[in-house]
Amino acid sequence: MLQELAVNGQIATQYVDLDGNATMDVRFNPNGSVCAIEGITSPDGRVFGKMGHTERYEDGLYQNVPGKYDMGLFRSAVLYYE
Repeated sequence: MLQELAVNGQIATQYVDLDGNATMDVRFNPNGSVCAIEGITSPDGRVFGKMGHTERYEDGLYQNVPGKYDMGLFRSAVLYYE
């Protein structure tokens, strides 16, 4: 299954380290997902499923964890189709 996803170009997003390399390191891949896969698409590319919960972002939510968490995923999708 993994090889098929890769060959078809369906692996859309992966957990990566600071150098941009897919990793199983728990500091960057908190779920321990196989092959560091975070999101995949349907074979036709019209459906995108992801492990990370992008919709759970709001101002002040991650007060004890440094970093930028607003990925702009939904805003970017709307702009793409306008």
